[in-house]
Amino acid sequence: MLDKIHWLGHDSFRIDGEKTIYIDPWQLSADQPIADLILVTHDHFDHCSPEDIATLCDEDTIVVANESAAELLGGKVAGEVRAVEPGDRLMAAGIDIETLPAYNTNKFREPGTPFHPKEAKHVGYIINVGNQRIYHCGDADDIPEMESLEVDIAMIPVSGTYVMTAEEAVKAAEKIKPNLVIPMHYGTIVGDRGDAEKFAEQYSGETVIMEKE
Repeated sequence: MLDKIHWLGHDSFRIDGEKTIYIDPWQLSADQPIADLILVTHDHFDHCSPEDIATLCDEDTIVVANESAAELLGGKVAGEVRAVEPGDRLMAAGIDIETLPAYNTNKFREPGTPFHPKEAKHVGYIINVGNQRIYHCGDADDIPEMESLEVDIAMIPVSGTYVMTAEEAVKAAEKIKPNLVIPMHYGTIVGDRGDAEKFAEQYSGETVIMEKE
């Protein structure tokens, strides 16, 4: 499965196979293939980019996004935009999708105001692709909803400031118990490869640090 997963920088991924799937596409290189399915975790500019998403869409593309992101994308991209909230389960483009909460517990814009409040209903996604359950955490801290999710691959942020630090990501990975972790959310805005390497050094499970494509 790993040869079908491409890290496009920050929190962005493309998953190839019978369907072409993107998660939070942003600042893409040219000539990316058209998407069957695009998943958007929340409305922040580095996750919900109408300009990037529009380049990936045709009339058959389905975009699944939390409500605030879906509102931003409405009328700006070809294809269908579906709004979701945490706890949803749906089929889109033939892919089984589950949504989980994604929020901060200890990362604050100012005292008492998280960068990603739980009430904003940002999401992470679990998708079933190629007999693998892949979990993209979105922008989150180590939260109780991650406990024993039964996933094969987890994409976990490691850069701190707005999301988990490498040390916090280790605790989250130990809670999730995936077969494999792909560190993300570094290299742009905040964090660097050193955060991914720090995670890999401290985490007892298998880690793959991907090269940006």
